[in-house]
Amino acid sequence: MEKITAGIVGAAGYTGGELIRILLHHPSVHIAFALSNSQAGQPIHRVHQDLLGQTTLSFATLPSGKPDVLFLCMGHGDSRQYLETHELAVHTHIIDLSQDFRLPGTHILGNKHFVYGLPELNREEIQSADHIANPGCFATAIQLGLLPLAKAGLLNPVCTTGITGSTGAGQSLSPTSHFSWRAENISAYKTLEHQHIAEICASLHKLQPDSQTAVHFIPWRGNFTRGIFVSSQLDCRLSLEEVQDLYDDYYATHPFTHTTQETLFLKQAVNTNQCLLQLEKSGDRLVVHAVIDNLLKGASGQAVQNMNLLFGLEETAGLLLKGSYF
Repeated sequence: MEKITAGIVGAAGYTGGELIRILLHHPSVHIAFALSNSQAGQPIHRVHQDLLGQTTLSFATLPSGKPDVLFLCMGHGDSRQYLETHELAVHTHIIDLSQDFRLPGTHILGNKHFVYGLPELNREEIQSADHIANPGCFATAIQLGLLPLAKAGLLNPVCTTGITGSTGAGQSLSPTSHFSWRAENISAYKTLEHQHIAEICASLHKLQPDSQTAVHFIPWRGNFTRGIFVSSQLDCRLSLEEVQDLYDDYYATHPFTHTTQETLFLKQAVNTNQCLLQLEKSGDRLVVHAVIDNLLKGASGQAVQNMNLLFGLEETAGLLLKGSYF
């Protein structure tokens, strides 16, 4: 079988680097080019230094050929601008990792229609899509914790707190990404106004359309590099066993989302494409904990999962990754 050719735009950042790592070892993919304006001409391993000895590719400034799939790993707003100024081959599928095409009302650009790429919600639509809007990292974790409840019509106002590592802020330095600030420190940011709230509510409304359930979300910056841990709570009169059955049934055919009755911790998910869930209950109050790797299931891993679905490959191809448990 001829390999799928892939191009990556914005390949020098964290998500671009993770895509390169995954695709280098994907059995069905050949990386045609990895673009970076800031690192053009430099060997990839000089920027992504853990790839020393794994690739001889260098960063390019211009695309080569007409790839089967193009991953856009750029800042918010830059993906739309890139597509407005670059003509792509008709057959090229786009998987965008920014927020430019995620929301209803923003998912169409000219003749390009983007499907929201959360496989646990839209698997069949993804399989027949032309282009994909990859979900946000916090949005992925929170949604996967709530989708079974939405499908059962059990959602009511949700209060969510979540903490993310420094890689969630991207590779560019800022005052809150320096080691001297992050070490032994946490802080809240974008309280109740995080940009992922809108896409979360849109997905939940799709499964529970008669509800206008609010999601009250407080994100935190953590003093670690990778991973997201979120805890969502809401009222629920079902027993813990009944809720557990809802989750087991919903995720029975989804290979990367799993529930456990044991205490979750972040390292279980880091360096994997998994989302792990734990349910707890006190009286009529249900708490759903979720952990993911923000760069994998929250970004590049999910993008490859979507690519696999688009091209009719095994959903887990290239994504059976070993977690960094120790």
